[in-house]
Amino acid sequence: MAMNNGEDTKSAVTMVLVRGSQEGSVPLWSQLKSALVELIVGQGLQEHTRLPSEAELCSQYGVSRTVVREALNQLVHERLIYKLQGKGAFVAGRRDEQDFVGTRVGFSGELADKHKVGREILRQELEPATDRVQKMLRVEPGTPIVAIDRVLSVDGIPRLLVRWRMPEDLVPGLDQIPLYHRSLYDTLNRQYGITFDRADRWIEAVCAEEQDANLLDVTTATPLLGLESVAFSAQGRPIEYYTALYRTDRARLHIQINGLR
Repeated sequence: MAMNNGEDTKSAVTMVLVRGSQEGSVPLWSQLKSALVELIVGQGLQEHTRLPSEAELCSQYGVSRTVVREALNQLVHERLIYKLQGKGAFVAGRRDEQDFVGTRVGFSGELADKHKVGREILRQELEPATDRVQKMLRVEPGTPIVAIDRVLSVDGIPRLLVRWRMPEDLVPGLDQIPLYHRSLYDTLNRQYGITFDRADRWIEAVCAEEQDANLLDVTTATPLLGLESVAFSAQGRPIEYYTALYRTDRARLHIQINGLR
């Protein structure tokens, strides 16, 4: 039976933990972990359902806090649950695997076949190149740049906040094209014939400022991935620059590396 999101749950599956000193006996924490997996998976608990507290688990299964914490830590490591300081342990949501950071496939293009991808355009206009854009795209001060800021969501949940920049001479009129219901990269390819030969990307752990956190529907304490990217044409010209904030509580990034020696 599935529980409502955020609802506390008491285990209806009470598993007797077997104590033993014989070699090869299953550790108590491992037995407790199995019991909790049965609770979560067997009863189909919904994501963000709160599990019994450490004290409740100790009382219910007759084990120490050390045993309980080890079992919970293993479930966190396996991404079946997550813990919030002072609030307890909760059932984790299923996370997608996403490859867009390590490939030339756009975010929405990768997910469109499996999910409903939403696009909220926050800003779409021309602006003079900022100092950072000048450096990364190797353009002169004052160069007209198409600036597009947007939030991309998956199945109604915000996942990615992107601030995208490209020289206006490559995409004249792009600032006037409606992008709410179309892929930016499909538009670049079909309307302007733009493809990318390679890209340099940098990734770091960050927390968002309040305004950006609100756009992603997270708190300012939520760990995010900060991305910075420069893409190049086949002629070696840097033609695209963006920065992004990515929610990894909803998906994890997959990067494939070939040719290691």
